[in-house]
This record gives sequence, structure tokens and C-alpha cells, in this order.
Amino acid sequence: MPLPETPSEELDLGPDPSLLLVDDDEAFLRRLGRAMERRGFRVEMAGSVAQAIAAIALRPPAYAVVDLRLGDGNGLDVVERLRESRGDARVIVLTGYGAIASAVAAVKIGAIDYLSKPADAAEVTRALLAGEGDLPEPPENPMSADRVRWEHIQRVYEMCDRNVSETARRLGMHRRTLQRILAKRSPK
Repeated sequence: MPLPETPSEELDLGPDPSLLLVDDDEAFLRRLGRAMERRGFRVEMAGSVAQAIAAIALRPPAYAVVDLRLGDGNGLDVVERLRESRGDARVIVLTGYGAIASAVAAVKIGAIDYLSKPADAAEVTRALLAGEGDLPEPPENPMSADRVRWEHIQRVYEMCDRNVSETARRLGMHRRTLQRILAKRSPK
């Protein structure tokens, strides 16, 4: 389905344009929320699994975009709860951790697509409104291999509470090599 040229043009969102956005990155959540509202969605935002489950209990949305890793749990729990409450909901799982096992798990429990962060509003909209069997277009500006590597290292570094030695051990690299990588700017 081709998207309109501008976000303000009408999209066919069906009779219920409700959208639940779930992410613990508050800046990203607000930015995506505003962009999706401009596209005609009625947006509700949640910053945790608990908030998302409470929102689903009140009004199960027709669409949802759920981050995989949240501060208080796993986004797959939100996907499962939404599928139980509203079987026809179209759910996209977003994550900074691009792992095949996570993608398979998300699709098995009912997500219609799996996007890696950073995803913009156009990609999210395209995925939410894609027809059955539609293949997504390849990204116009995909991350370089160096950028993907850098993002992975940064994520593991944060997961290890910014402990260089532990991060180096988990990544299987020398501590000094990791320190040099962390000292550089992110690649394009």
C-alpha cells in the first residue's frame, strides 16, 4: 500500500484508529506519538508493561507498537495481552536488539511485523497498514555494518551498567579495544 506523500493526507485506518505506543524511551515515545497523530491515529502512550496492560484493559487498541525490552519487563507480554483482549489488533514489535529469536517469538504470538530501532513514523505506518503477504520495501538509508556493530556494543555496554571490563568479556574483545571504540563517535 503506497503511503501518502505527506503525513497530513488521509490514510485508511479503518473504523477504529486507536494506537497504543509502548516504549520506555520517553523522548522517542513522544516524537513517534506526535508523528502518528499527524497521520490520523488516536494515540495512547505507555512507558512500561504495567501501563500498557492497564491501557489494554480499559480500551484494547486496533493498532499497537511495542518495544521489546522495557524497564519493568518484556514487550512480548504486552503483545500477548493485547492478542487475548483483541484478536484483530495489528501489532508491531520495535527493538534495538535485532535478534532472530526475538523476531520469531514476536511473530509467533501475534505480531505482524518486527522493526529495528531507530524506526521512523513512515516505516511504522507502512508496517501497520501493510496488507497480508506484502513485503516491505528495503530501507532507503539502512544502517551501515559499522553502525550496527557500534549500536550493539553500546547496548551491551549499557546492559553491563557501563562496566568496560564486563562488556569486553561479554563481547569477547580486549578491554583496550573496547575503550578505543567507546571513545570514538558513532559511525554513520
